[in-house]
Amino acid sequence: LSLVSAMNRVQLLGRVGQDPIMRQVEGKNPVTIFSLATNEMWRTGDSELSLCNLGDVSQKTTWHRISVFRPGLRDVTYQYVKKGSRIYVEGKIDYGEYTDKNNVRRQATTIIAGKEQHIKVPL
Repeated sequence: LSLVSAMNRVQLLGRVGQDPIMRQVEGKNPVTIFSLATNEMWRTGDSELSLCNLGDVSQKTTWHRISVFRPGLRDVTYQYVKKGSRIYVEGKIDYGEYTDKNNVRRQATTIIAGKEQHIKVPL
């Protein structure tokens, strides 16, 4: 019998899309939740670019749901992270399910700030 370890680690640098909200379900720990946008840009066209033909620039924005459970970090995040802030987050990906306010079951992919709990506001 051998044990295999795996890594589930995500690093994101992006802009906060909404002010964080704090939620608490009865009997469970509170959580601070906010959205984070990351952008990708790439150039299409010829592989050999000249000054005259730089190709088309394409861009994609991806939205991530960030959940912070750790008590100290959860409270600091709720108090100081604001919409439009550029922040760095380290955590892990979690796949789950929840029931929305209309009693519809939904799938959710969430980044959970990990044991090292990194949320930093770059200068």
